[in-house]
Amino acid sequence: MKYINAQNILPEELIQHIQEYIHGDYIYIPRKIGEQKKWGENSGAKYELTIRNREIYQKYMEGSTVTALSEQYYLSEQSIRRIVHEEKSKTKQKRS
Repeated sequence: MKYINAQNILPEELIQHIQEYIHGDYIYIPRKIGEQKKWGENSGAKYELTIRNREIYQKYMEGSTVTALSEQYYLSEQSIRRIVHEEKSKTKQKRS
């Protein structure tokens, strides 16, 4: 999401109408229904976290401790436990 000056893209009469409701503040205009993108879709962040979480689970299954994984990935031990639990649940669902 980026900042765009309304004067560069909107007609003057529309700007004046909007100014009846908001004066000089930022306003968020959501995408049209059906055109929304999921979190991390553009940046690839969701994919990268999925890969990282699978690696964490694999290392845990190979014997790495929660403490060691939290230090290696700079996450809290609680976050590591949550990731392990979520990945374990996904694995069980795939088997069913």
